Amino acid sequence: MQSVSNLKPATGLFISFLICFSAAAIGNLATTPQIPNWYADIAKPNWTPPNWLFGPVWTILFSLMATAAWLVWRKHGIKNARHAFIWFGVQLILNSLWSVLFFGLNNPGAAAVEILFLWLTILITLVAFAKKSKAAGLLLVPYFLWVSFAIVLNITLWQLNR
Repeated sequence: MQSVSNLKPATGLFISFLICFSAAAIGNLATTPQIPNWYADIAKPNWTPPNWLFGPVWTILFSLMATAAWLVWRKHGIKNARHAFIWFGVQLILNSLWSVLFFGLNNPGAAAVEILFLWLTILITLVAFAKKSKAAGLLLVPYFLWVSFAIVLNITLWQLNR
């Protein structure tokens, strides 16, 4: 099926990566300064992943998100997948907001509430993308699973540090 957009595929993929990694950068601005300070000092369960793992995991997840969005765009365009892209945008905003709440404001309680909304918007986005492109939906599954794990970790960190 030919793209419904006049943009070249490589340009669309670049834009998709730019949007996703802009959201990642916002989260990173709130996160990075807190890793050696506040986050290093809070109580953590023994099953907390090592700090070095988060960067590579999130890089992969944001790459999968960007690719999924690009697949939907290539097949349907923005206009014909408007609902899916609205949810995609909402989950990107909530993803960045979680980092601001958890790390930037040092507030695991607020982040625990917010991550539940993030999880729900990821699920809605996954389903909406899957309706447009099965591959795009499947690409969001690792993100959904990681955030499912993050919910448990976030709530545990909140409980341990109240």
